[in-house]
Amino acid sequence: MVNYSVNNTMLTNHTDIKAWLDTMNIENYTINNTGTVTVDGDVDITHKGLTKIPVQFRIVYGDFSCNWNRLKSLNGSPREVGGNFDCYYNGLKSLNGSPREVGGYFDCSYNSLTSLEGSPREVGGYFCCWNNGLKSLNGSPREVGGYFYCNNNSFKTSPKCDTIINGELFWK
Repeated sequence: MVNYSVNNTMLTNHTDIKAWLDTMNIENYTINNTGTVTVDGDVDITHKGLTKIPVQFRIVYGDFSCNWNRLKSLNGSPREVGGNFDCYYNGLKSLNGSPREVGGYFDCSYNSLTSLEGSPREVGGYFCCWNNGLKSLNGSPREVGGYFYCNNNSFKTSPKCDTIINGELFWK
C-alpha cells in the first residue's frame, strides 16, 4: 500500500495514484495527464481513517462519500460531483476544497464548521449543515434545489440567507 500520510503533498506519480485508488477499491477511473482523477461511478472512502484526500479528483459522475474520517480539509475533493456529496463526521473547520457543483445533495453535518465559506455554488438536491457551530449562513451556496437544513447550530434568530432555495429553510 502507498504510504500517503508521510507529508501533506498530493500524490502526483501515476503509479502511486493508481495504487491508492486500487487500495480504496475505486473503479472505473481515469488518471488524466495532469494527475487529476475522473471517476465514471461512485467514490466511497468512508471509515478509512483518512486525515486528507491524497489524490486530486476532477469529476466524479456518481456519489462522493468521505464521511466518518478525520479529514482536516476537503482538498482533493472533485470539482464536480454528478450525484451526492457526503463529508459528515470529520471535524472539518472549513468547506474550502469542496466541489463547485453537486448534482444531488450536499451533507456536511456533524463537523466543526463556523462558516459555510467554500461551500458549493450550486447543489441540485438538499443542503445539510446541521450540528456544527454556525452563527451565520455566510458563504452558503447560491442555489439549493431542495431543502436547506441548518438545524442545531448557534443561531439566536432566523439566519439571513441569500441562497435561492427551492425547498424550505430549517434552522431550529
